[in-house]
Amino acid sequence: MARLSLKERFFDSRPLSRRPRRAAYALPTLFTAGNIFLGFIAIIRSVEGALLGASGQLGNNPHFEVAAKAIGAAVVLDGLDGRIARMTNTVSAFGREMDSLADVITFGIAPAVLAFTWGVEFVTPGGFLMDHRAGYFLAFIFLLCGAARLARFNVQTNPVPANPGRPDRKYFVGLPIPAAAAIVAAVVYATDSVPLGWWVHSALWLGLLALLSFLMVSTWRYPSFKEINFKGPRSPLIVIFFGALIYLIWNYSEPVLLALASVYVATGIVIRAAGIIRRRFRPQHPPPQPAPPQPEQLTS
Repeated sequence: MARLSLKERFFDSRPLSRRPRRAAYALPTLFTAGNIFLGFIAIIRSVEGALLGASGQLGNNPHFEVAAKAIGAAVVLDGLDGRIARMTNTVSAFGREMDSLADVITFGIAPAVLAFTWGVEFVTPGGFLMDHRAGYFLAFIFLLCGAARLARFNVQTNPVPANPGRPDRKYFVGLPIPAAAAIVAAVVYATDSVPLGWWVHSALWLGLLALLSFLMVSTWRYPSFKEINFKGPRSPLIVIFFGALIYLIWNYSEPVLLALASVYVATGIVIRAAGIIRRRFRPQHPPPQPAPPQPEQLTS
């Protein structure tokens, strides 16, 4: 029996239909399953990191590092499963629901647990952080806002962001939950996974969680990059850019990943602020003057 090529395995070769074969539907599901697995690993390693810190080792914590790396890898898988589903024409309602449930676990629960165990659990009491209640509250708010954003994304077919941009560009309404989880993981990874101990640093950390929570449920505009087509020809400058980016991530992963996550989070704030400034300083046109009343016509 003749062996099928990769293209023939995933697409029906009959001329009347370019329907994907059943095996093609497994591709995005495998990426989503990998996303859930990485979220599970991040949660388990965060708990193990808290146990290690409770034993007295408050230096570099390898469990927190693994949890941060797992969340970062899940961000990559989350970007691939949807693109692969669109490329193979296997987008389905089941896949969308599965992806949303995976995002709640990997980018909601996992970063919330990591944010609390790394940034609050071992803080010396001081200031308003006399106990851990503020940490519990803001970690839960992060999770709740992320779940609310996913629910809004599922029920709205064409959400309109505040300060809409160019009609030929695609935008996310609010900060995507993978980006919020990415900056949590990037901060933990960039600090050598040493848990916070001073209450001032922890207060700043909780302020960042509050900001991320607000951005997720806001209607501010964030680039989606969905219009990028990887099938077409690429400029040599694009190849050089991605090659340099891979080199920098490979050799200077901690500052580079933190910078990338921070720049993306700041993009929505900058776009929103630019829209407010543009509207405030836009020249105001005088309102149209009403037409003068016409004299009444006398009739005989």
